Amino acid sequence: MARYCIFLSVLALVLILPAGGALAHAVAEGDKGYIQEITGVHLIPFIYLGAKHMVTGYDHILFLLGVIFFLYRLKDIGLYVTLFAIGHSTTMLAGVYFNIGINSYIIDAIIGLSVVYKALDNLGAYQRWFGAQPNTKAATLIFGFCHGFGLSTKIIDYDISPDGLVPNLLAFNVGVEIGQILALSVIFIAMSYWRRKPSFWRQAYTANVAMVAAGFLLMGYQITGYFVNA
Repeated sequence: MARYCIFLSVLALVLILPAGGALAHAVAEGDKGYIQEITGVHLIPFIYLGAKHMVTGYDHILFLLGVIFFLYRLKDIGLYVTLFAIGHSTTMLAGVYFNIGINSYIIDAIIGLSVVYKALDNLGAYQRWFGAQPNTKAATLIFGFCHGFGLSTKIIDYDISPDGLVPNLLAFNVGVEIGQILALSVIFIAMSYWRRKPSFWRQAYTANVAMVAAGFLLMGYQITGYFVNA
């Protein structure tokens, strides 16, 4: 069953990618129009938009899946998720507030790289290739920074009103964290069930290979978009 889930996940990613430009951190057209038109403080709508972004952000989900893939204790999961949240929140808030934009194709390619990095880490590739284990906590924080810049770049492109900017951004970030908790809860429940299967370790290798392929696919799509739209 797990192998079919892996296949369907990768297939869905392949079908989603051609649907539009730089989708990894894009905001739906209706939400984009709403962001551009409103002024003032709108906490609940921005909490909703933040949660929606995280739950539907397949690059976030893939990276977080890689992060918790071999974590069994809630304490460890909480630590890594907190590091990711700190990185993501810092660059998202600072990027929009100080108008720090990065080319969306470049930053989304780096986010694809984060998926590749974590999946290779899960496969023990760095130990075999270099005889050393990178600091996974530092890597999670650093890639959290990259994920945050991906979103801030999109928000800057949508020219959000400065009236109520800070409260709305904070509300959006709260929504992102709520969405992250919801997504991780589903992932953790599914992983807990899967880990009880005798075939988990064999299928875990296949799953992480599939994540490497998905990460490279994301990278290739964004790099192609950069040169095509340059």
